[in-house]
Amino acid sequence: ITITFETAEGLEAGKTKVKYKDVEVGKVEAISISEDLSNVVVTAKLVKQAESYLTENTQFWVVRARLVAGEVSGLETIFSGAYIGVFPGKAGAPAEAFVGLEKPPIATMDLPGGHFLLRADRLGSLDFGSPVYFRQVKVGKVVDYELDEDGQAVDVRVFIHAPHDRRVHKNTRFWNAGGLDVSVGAGGIKINTESLVTLVLGGIAFETPTDLEPGGPAEEGDIFRLYKNHASIFEKTYAKKQYYVMYFGDSVRGLSRGAPVEFRGIKIGEVKDIKLKFDAEEMTFRIPVLVQIERERISGIDEVTIDKRGKGVGKLVDKGLRARLKTGNLLTGQLFVEMDFHPDAPVQKIVYDGKYPEFPTIPAPLQQLATSVTQFLNKLDRLPLEEVSRDLRDTIKTLDKTLKQTQRLVRHLDANVVPAADAALVQTQKTLAKAENLLSSDSPLHHELTRALGELARAARSIRVLADYLEQRPDALLRGKGGQRGN
Repeated sequence: ITITFETAEGLEAGKTKVKYKDVEVGKVEAISISEDLSNVVVTAKLVKQAESYLTENTQFWVVRARLVAGEVSGLETIFSGAYIGVFPGKAGAPAEAFVGLEKPPIATMDLPGGHFLLRADRLGSLDFGSPVYFRQVKVGKVVDYELDEDGQAVDVRVFIHAPHDRRVHKNTRFWNAGGLDVSVGAGGIKINTESLVTLVLGGIAFETPTDLEPGGPAEEGDIFRLYKNHASIFEKTYAKKQYYVMYFGDSVRGLSRGAPVEFRGIKIGEVKDIKLKFDAEEMTFRIPVLVQIERERISGIDEVTIDKRGKGVGKLVDKGLRARLKTGNLLTGQLFVEMDFHPDAPVQKIVYDGKYPEFPTIPAPLQQLATSVTQFLNKLDRLPLEEVSRDLRDTIKTLDKTLKQTQRLVRHLDANVVPAADAALVQTQKTLAKAENLLSSDSPLHHELTRALGELARAARSIRVLADYLEQRPDALLRGKGGQRGN
């Protein structure tokens, strides 16, 4: 038979052997250059028993010492030299000319398990032999990869050993588990890794999310999407999307593509693009931020009347719905777009002049604070501080004179008024002492007053008796008291 290789490195006519499962089944007899000088043609002679499996699907490759995905293979060839490995193909037409593989097949067709095709945007750290994990247990390997037909994606073929191949269902998710999965966003820094092997050599992991129905068992050759990381397998695909362009007066440093758009802490979209635009009419620069709102994230949104002109959203804007930049993480400085109601915001409308509707925005909280401070400083700067200072100096001088006059008055009071007041106080104390002596219970004046009051009471009683008598006998004033006896 003849086998075509790109190079004859390690091969030697008359010495290099052909082996199947480490059993010699032939030997290389000659090595020559192809007619177009692009390859080498190896002529080998095999044992008679090999004729039955020499079909168009039979595979040949050169076994050399190599390091693949952290594993050393063909180590024995360091001493014995390279040899040609052979793998019997599936049933097919008999053949005597073959094209050799430049890399050995890692998972052979005779092993129990399943082959699946994964489609990725880029290969990343994956290579032949990169491990495939299920719940951090190695269950398979990457056996091949190549660009798809239009070159827009990479097709990665994996082999999963039995019985783990039965864990792959229609809704199973595969993701690239190579290296460190580091994500920096508004929620902070997140680091994930599947194992130390994948940290260095790369790898793939898979699982079926619990919020999805597993679906039926996957079949040999089924195509799956290879997600970029574990977090992305939970992202849902939304069909109804609305795009808006937003112009922020603040710096967009810290805002990046993929940054979330949130309403009161709940993600409703993401930033799709950030550009710098020059306005020739205004001779200024503007920064349009294109955001994508995924309406299906909002429960009950279909119940609101939202037509092509966005009248429903316009009503929300009339009620104060605005967008602004907000810091999501003080450590990383990452920004995100926050949408919320601000009833006190200036009246604005959605503008439909451009390719995308322009959604109204308001300054960020720190920007509002800086604006308020600037306005206060401007007002302070407009005050007539020189005149105020001059008036203040005059007022201070007048106050100083008043204080000096007050001090002189106090000294005058201390010198003249205080001694007189002390003398008057002493005289008052003496007078009160005399009055106390006169009014005490054992003083003569007290006894005399008591006796006089008693006599005055008796006199009052006599007058009362006389008044009663005269009321009854008014003629007694003319006749006297004796006239009463004559009657």
